[in-house]
Amino acid sequence: MRIAISGASGRMGRMLIEAVLEHPELELSVALDHSGSEHLGTDAGAFLGKPTGVIITDDLSALQNSDCLIDFTRPEGTLKHLQACSQYKTKAVIGTTGFDAAGIQAIETASKETAIVFAPNMSIGVNATLRLLELAAQLLSTGYDVEVYEAHHKHKVDAPSGTALKMGEVIAETWGKKLDDIADWARHGHTGARKEGQIGFSVVRGGDIIGDHTVMFCGTGERIEITHKSSSRATYAQGSLKAALFLQKHETGLFDMQDVIQG
Repeated sequence: MRIAISGASGRMGRMLIEAVLEHPELELSVALDHSGSEHLGTDAGAFLGKPTGVIITDDLSALQNSDCLIDFTRPEGTLKHLQACSQYKTKAVIGTTGFDAAGIQAIETASKETAIVFAPNMSIGVNATLRLLELAAQLLSTGYDVEVYEAHHKHKVDAPSGTALKMGEVIAETWGKKLDDIADWARHGHTGARKEGQIGFSVVRGGDIIGDHTVMFCGTGERIEITHKSSSRATYAQGSLKAALFLQKHETGLFDMQDVIQG
């Protein structure tokens, strides 16, 4: 399967390039970077000291030479890439977060032209955690206050993280609610007593934290915590490759990592 990687000179892009090169069923076919990048025109494997013959480019028409694009960039870039994917029927794995409602709608529209896996976190462990949260929300639906805590590196530009939002959505949906109706995004000053049924969020940005997420179900006399901590971006890369291979069986449609895990 021929794989294109966007953000080829970034931390996640390089992790994905290395993972693709090591995978026996995948071939690196295209490496994309933004216009003006100093890495344009260089070999995608140069950072590894391993020439690949794939030259980093900003020409989106190159996507016609790929079966699937893996994209961990920013919403505005991802949406441009997705237009090209729709044009060339190139499938897409989207790990970018921070989309607004219009961006999500654009992804849904593109899925009518090509197959897409769209998930806020590609880690198999995180997606197993989401299943655990669904069960916990069923069992602890009354008598427990829910708090979602997340921490990431200082360069992350959106907050709360897409994964934290997904955790909140899973719990809210299990309760038959919309997250926006019951989320408490910030607390400051004299807030008054906590309201029943809210889901609180707290965010840390600092250093090189890859990604920590904890959901607390706080009851009287006890507290249940469900935690996932990432020590390497390799988990995201491996999940993304699994998602790309999953798309081999689909021509169109919008899927998430739960679909990938279940096969």
